[in-house]
Amino acid sequence: MSVPTFVLPEHPQRRALNDEVHARPPVRLQGPHRIVFLAIRHSPAERDAHRDAIRRIAESRGEHAQPADHAIVSLAPGLRLKWEGHAEFSSYTFFREGESRMPPGDVLAAAGWTEVAKVLPGEIFVAATIELARAAGDAPPPDAFETKADTVVGGALAEGRGWAYTDFRIREDGFTHFLILARADMGVGQSGRMVQRLLEIETYRMMALTAFPLARESLPELAAMETELGRVVERIAGATTADEAKLLDGLTNLAAHVERLQNDTSFRFQASEAYDALVKRRIAELREVRIPGLQTIEEFMQRRLAPAMATCRSTSQRIGHLAARVARASALLRTRVDIAREQQNQLILAAMNRRSRLQLKLQQAVEGLSVVVITYYGASLVGVLAKALKVGGAPVNPDIAAAVSVPFIALAVFLAARGLRRSLYAESGEPVGGPR
Repeated sequence: MSVPTFVLPEHPQRRALNDEVHARPPVRLQGPHRIVFLAIRHSPAERDAHRDAIRRIAESRGEHAQPADHAIVSLAPGLRLKWEGHAEFSSYTFFREGESRMPPGDVLAAAGWTEVAKVLPGEIFVAATIELARAAGDAPPPDAFETKADTVVGGALAEGRGWAYTDFRIREDGFTHFLILARADMGVGQSGRMVQRLLEIETYRMMALTAFPLARESLPELAAMETELGRVVERIAGATTADEAKLLDGLTNLAAHVERLQNDTSFRFQASEAYDALVKRRIAELREVRIPGLQTIEEFMQRRLAPAMATCRSTSQRIGHLAARVARASALLRTRVDIAREQQNQLILAAMNRRSRLQLKLQQAVEGLSVVVITYYGASLVGVLAKALKVGGAPVNPDIAAAVSVPFIALAVFLAARGLRRSLYAESGEPVGGPR
């Protein structure tokens, strides 16, 4: 095989992304088969254990497998195993060729499942078996599907190239049973696709329903939080300033509980929605045609699965709406608290302004007294100086000199004080007269 030369380097993920559309291909089924399917639910961290198990199975049969998401291994003549790894589960599908209606337990025993299962982590979540048989004629044989259940579900597949039946019941052997009657015009590839789609419908149906118990468990807590929010909102309307801080505290606690509930349920509800969409898609790919007297698989799912999914969807939406309502109530209460604080700040500023005016008046009064005092001491100094001059023989009257100096000293002191006040106000950015 020649290696292409592109001159430029090849993107490291190009081939992996290209091969993604070919991942998990259906097994081509020639003739009658007994198919046994097991889906084991596990944590993401346990997925590697299943990958290692399928690698060991392949190596024990002389095959080399490096499975990423799927692998097919020949266990024995006429017996194959297909493994698929998913985020939440791994599936094991055993294909046994032949007309024999071998019980599913015997198929697993022939595959050596007991030894394999001993080292696998997880729990059996889906166990199903499909009998693929050939049928002649243009109409399905009456009573083709044997069951003790009251309800049989089925329809013509691939627009009439075969017929499928099930009762969606877990029987005494622990398996859900399906029957596919394939006509001659259903090819080996189409038979494999029909088998895979039925198994995926059963698996994704069960995975979608994992959110239903969680939804039912969440409803009482959700209703209690909705009631609590209603009480808080009613109290907000008539709350006093003293009550607002307590109410805000309660809303914060309620928001934390809603966030916890949303965190605990959001992944499961979103995953359930995705699985439900896969179920609908796989049903559409069956291209069912009604068999007179039977519900189709699509009708059965609409009547049985759809209500459970509607409950999950409604619960998820209620939690989201509750979180939004709590956020709005918290914002409203915070706005009220901010307005109250703003009003308090305005009152404090007004009081500070009044005190500033009072201080200004006191300052001006003190300045006036300071002018008088300084003038008095200044005039006294002038009088002392005049007396000294008189003793020295100068023709000076100390009293007259002191009296004449008073207005000059007072004016000088007043101008000096006003200049100092103007300079200080200029540095602080306040108007000359002080705060208004």
